[in-house]
Amino acid sequence: MDRVKLLSPGKINIGLRVWRKREDGYHDIETVFHEVKLFDEIEMEISDEIEFETNSNEIPRGFENLCLKAVRIFFESFGIHSGVRIYLKKRIPVGAGLGGGSSNSAAVLKGLNILFGVGADDDLLSELGSLIGSDVPFFIKGGTAYATGRGEIIEPIEVKVPYKIVIVYPNVKVSTSWVYGNLNLRSHDGEESLKKIVVENIDKPDKLRELVKNDLEDVVFRYHPIVADVKEKLYEIGAVFSLMSGSGSAVFGFFEKVGEKEKILNAFSSKFSCYFIE
Repeated sequence: MDRVKLLSPGKINIGLRVWRKREDGYHDIETVFHEVKLFDEIEMEISDEIEFETNSNEIPRGFENLCLKAVRIFFESFGIHSGVRIYLKKRIPVGAGLGGGSSNSAAVLKGLNILFGVGADDDLLSELGSLIGSDVPFFIKGGTAYATGRGEIIEPIEVKVPYKIVIVYPNVKVSTSWVYGNLNLRSHDGEESLKKIVVENIDKPDKLRELVKNDLEDVVFRYHPIVADVKEKLYEIGAVFSLMSGSGSAVFGFFEKVGEKEKILNAFSSKFSCYFIE
């Protein structure tokens, strides 16, 4: 096979706890990742050179490009001396806490595995993904998973999210490193694991509101109050649970049913992006 096309999904975090800062500069966290049907598209084909194209002017073309980083790591790991052309069609907003960049690099790893017939299993691809970014291993398997460490230790969990999901991106870009750098840590000693809370209470929105938090909200809400306004508005229009995803700035709402989409769209500025996840 010399050409492959893959969907690259987004994710939300159903809760996020930050436990401590590590000696390597990262933080130990606890979260539940949930894959959502909001997709970028990636087309790849074997080429003479390594080439990258995208429809987005927000994606860097240099060393910090996670797709190209995935190519370098994959080629070095398997001794491949070749080229590949990548075309990325972006739909997941950049800097939103929805994991778009991590998902893209995971898709590139999976695509390269197919194109070059390496036969690497998910565990090996996840190991390579952890060299790119903390969220990348999750996207190798997707689904719903409990994540610990810096987010790279993944335990798939069986839990059905029984809601319609609405994601609102308020067109505010947030740097993950900036959020963690301004975070005031709080203690989680004595609390039940987030995995247990989510699994046992996913169908009890009152319990979710009481027990499931995102520690990064305080920082983002303080500097970007418009993000807090989005969360409040989602509750006003009928969400039974709402939370900022990851380091923001996207906020999701769980709805038991989504009525008129126009009503939801009208609740937010035309500068915002709203995504309806079935």
